[in-house]
Amino acid sequence: MDEPESHKPTLLERLSALLLREPEDREQLVQLLHGAYENNLLDADALSMMEGVLQVSERQVREIMIPRAQMDVIDISQPPEAFIPFVIETAHSRFPVIEGDKDHIIGILLAKDLLRYYAGEEFDVRDMLRPVVFVPESKRQNVLLREFRSNRNHIALVVNEYGGVSGLVTIEDVLEQIVGDIEDEYDFDVDEDNIIADGAGQYRIKADTEIADFNAVLGTDFSDEDCDTVGGLVLKAAGRLPKCGDRVQLDAFIFTVLRADSRRLYTLQVSQQTPGN
Repeated sequence: MDEPESHKPTLLERLSALLLREPEDREQLVQLLHGAYENNLLDADALSMMEGVLQVSERQVREIMIPRAQMDVIDISQPPEAFIPFVIETAHSRFPVIEGDKDHIIGILLAKDLLRYYAGEEFDVRDMLRPVVFVPESKRQNVLLREFRSNRNHIALVVNEYGGVSGLVTIEDVLEQIVGDIEDEYDFDVDEDNIIADGAGQYRIKADTEIADFNAVLGTDFSDEDCDTVGGLVLKAAGRLPKCGDRVQLDAFIFTVLRADSRRLYTLQVSQQTPGN
């Protein structure tokens, strides 16, 4: 008598078997998701987004905020004709408005509200300002995302334990942790160091590398009194937000921008200028 043909589990049965193996911790849950991917129950994009959701629930706002030194702000003391070219160049939809310095943010200006100025209507920047939302550096990203959705707000200022402004974060910054960012040849792997030797005396570094770490590796003596990161140092020296390909010289070093967008620096190439160049 022939033996019965072995039963091949259906897609539904395989999915049920995976779900019945209830994970006991985050590591097991990640393994479960990877098992679903290996069994063709999830595609690569779905797996990446699920892992992003898990990371958002564990990470804090300080890990994704735009550092204070890289914030694009408008000074309330400037007339519209003075700051509108800056608004056009940076192309943001929202701008923190300061009064004096970046620790005194009095509101958020929406770029679309400037249409009233062009329409010839009576225009006072103070009357256009939206309320500022302040959040602590330690707030979890998933909690912030929930607040963004419930309050229909898209931007928040991040403050440190002393009440000083340390950066800003937008809803897009949080969502990118889930859906991912566009990568290019200058991106770093997650586990890579902030400073990587490219050979011939050149280094590729993350813009958020702390100045103290940079000094330790390259033997430099840049001050971290005004800036915490190398990106902040480059911004201060340039006096503006450099674009991809721009070069900034600091002492005997040339910093070339490899990756940046309209709001922040991501990756820099560093080379030491040789005598006579």
